[in-house]
Amino acid sequence: MFSKDTLFALSLFPYLGFLWFITRSQQTPRLALIGFYTLLVFVGVTIPAGIYAKVHYGESLANVDWLHGSAESFLTLSNILVVLGFRQAIIAREQRSHKSAFDD
Repeated sequence: MFSKDTLFALSLFPYLGFLWFITRSQQTPRLALIGFYTLLVFVGVTIPAGIYAKVHYGESLANVDWLHGSAESFLTLSNILVVLGFRQAIIAREQRSHKSAFDD
């Protein structure tokens, strides 16, 4: 029915909607939001890397380790930013609630 490439391209639209909603809500920690946007960098790097792997090596991206690992590093960076962003928000919230408990 649909190729994996078509499904991959179509999956960007719900993700862009997700980004639009979480940005508009202004409730997502800034660093986490940057992490979610960094995922688009991962996608932007993966597509040309996959094309290069196919043209230059005649293989899929997953079979060219150095290229695949390089592209995946952007996914790792994205995940780290999301986790650190939410971690900062949790710590800040705990500090505020701890401080307000002593103010009462």
